[in-house]
Amino acid sequence: MSVFDLSGKHAFVTGASRGIGRVIAVALADAGADVALVARSAEGLADTALAVEAVGRKACVLPTDVTSYDAVADAAAAAIEQFGTVEIVVNNAGGSNFMVPFSDLRLSGWDKLLRLNLSSAVYVCHAFAGHLLERGTGSVINVASVAGVAAAPLMSPYGASKAGLISLTRTLAVEWGQAGIRVNALCPGWTATELNRTLWEDPVVGPATVAGSALKRWASAAEMAGPAVFLASEASSFMTGQTLIVDGGQTVTS
Repeated sequence: MSVFDLSGKHAFVTGASRGIGRVIAVALADAGADVALVARSAEGLADTALAVEAVGRKACVLPTDVTSYDAVADAAAAAIEQFGTVEIVVNNAGGSNFMVPFSDLRLSGWDKLLRLNLSSAVYVCHAFAGHLLERGTGSVINVASVAGVAAAPLMSPYGASKAGLISLTRTLAVEWGQAGIRVNALCPGWTATELNRTLWEDPVVGPATVAGSALKRWASAAEMAGPAVFLASEASSFMTGQTLIVDGGQTVTS
């Protein structure tokens, strides 16, 4: 359908070397966009680039530490120089590599996850602000999590960072709306990726984790492709400041 067509558009996707980020990058390319691919892993980005090029689109590989503002600013400038314009910005980089009660949390871990999940998106939005506002068009997609809209036991830094990302989304939607920039959050529920393989592969823990959801299963990363293209395209042209929850009914049953 033409409302989902991204032909002639250019996207900037962080965390594009694997998981949901790779799926989103390839989905945007499949819809017609050229894509700047951003992550630490040059090898992982190379694999994503091959998938983007396989659907006939251009890939710009930008190995970048998104927790460094200078590195992010350089990557944003490189993407604009390569493509001329960037209309779609996807802040997907993030994650959590530990679970611990708040009382046992090391504050260095808190700082690390806030930088990865929240500050990185701040850096990207700040780096593209002038470009987007000058052009007067664009769609920013912040990949948050259901952990940002509900309690996140044992994952307080991750939940807090994603809640902050949702708040940032709403604020930028208001500040940038009159200029024609849309800003929305995509909130996946439990999604089976390499980062959480130990959870979803466990025959006991895996099913128990999603037992309270309506669909009672884990999402595949591929199931985030459609929602991302929707938010990036004219199909969502009158939608901004919203939190699109894609969680198999996890939040409605809690």
